Amino acid sequence: MELEDQWWKGQLAADIYQALRYKELKLPSFKGQSPQLNLRRYFADLIAIVSNRFRLCPTARHLAVYLLDLFMDRYDVTVQQLHMVSLSCLLLASKFEEREDRVPKLETLNNLGCMSSMNLVLTKQGLLHMELLLLETFQWNLYLPTSAHFTDYYLSIAVHEGDLHDGWPMTCLEKTKLYMAKYVDYFLEVSLQDHVFLCFAPSLVAAACVAASRLILHLSPTWPPRLQRLTGYAWENLIPCTEKLLIAHDSDVKEANKQKCQQPNQQQQQGQTAYHTSAQYLNRTNAQYPQQAPQPVTAPNHLPASYLSHSTANGPQSINTQTISTSLDPKSNIPNRAFQVSMHYTCAAPCFDR
Repeated sequence: MELEDQWWKGQLAADIYQALRYKELKLPSFKGQSPQLNLRRYFADLIAIVSNRFRLCPTARHLAVYLLDLFMDRYDVTVQQLHMVSLSCLLLASKFEEREDRVPKLETLNNLGCMSSMNLVLTKQGLLHMELLLLETFQWNLYLPTSAHFTDYYLSIAVHEGDLHDGWPMTCLEKTKLYMAKYVDYFLEVSLQDHVFLCFAPSLVAAACVAASRLILHLSPTWPPRLQRLTGYAWENLIPCTEKLLIAHDSDVKEANKQKCQQPNQQQQQGQTAYHTSAQYLNRTNAQYPQQAPQPVTAPNHLPASYLSHSTANGPQSINTQTISTSLDPKSNIPNRAFQVSMHYTCAAPCFDR
């Protein structure tokens, strides 16, 4: 772990980061003109599920979805063909990002339960043909940075011992780093669900994931100078993207809360709790941090019910296949809102013990 931390601070990591930022400037433009754009969420979920099944790295998953986005943006593809295209994108991305022994094999893919439900059988010749078509489309260049390529570098300084939690010094730096990584992973997956995030540069999305995570975890300042220097983004640059991430998070919290309240006698046991939208606090300055009692630990995968956010001191159409279920709802057409800035949350974030 010590060597890994030192590696991120070295010149090699900085050179890799600068190369990614330079390559980012030459990424193909996404126009969102695919006739099957309303099916994008379904196929992004398919890629995510198969990726998780084979435990592929996040960069492979994000690159696969990005390849799918660019391909759909250029071609009118039938639904049945999109299944083949999606899996071919995942195979190409895994060959580019993963070790050879981790690349999914044809037989293993065909044995997946979702393949029979989609009435799809992959053949070696069919996959080779599709992979060649994809490679020719991208001119044999798969060096396409995604937000997942930047997050590890940003996470290296995302939490510092000098940060405050609700205005108090942190008592467990390692636990805070763990929760930060969990939340950044969550927001990365949120950004994968909606093509609206393709309007932002991948490095900006990655920075916004860190900023949103710091908001959720009540860390102050929200965007310290060290992160601004490392990422090259000021807080004002991150607000639009961070706002969309937090709106998606609030939607997930409300949905989870709704399902919890539907359980027998759940409302009687817990009573009524007021929840407010986190994104409305993005533009708030000089936030006050009242003293609060320590809160119980809640894993990020179970999304906290409410939280205090503060600013820095500086659906797809149905098709004849098995529905793929996820914990996130489609976030298409996320509205731009004017958020109030004078309210306070009624309860603290149950993120970690102070």
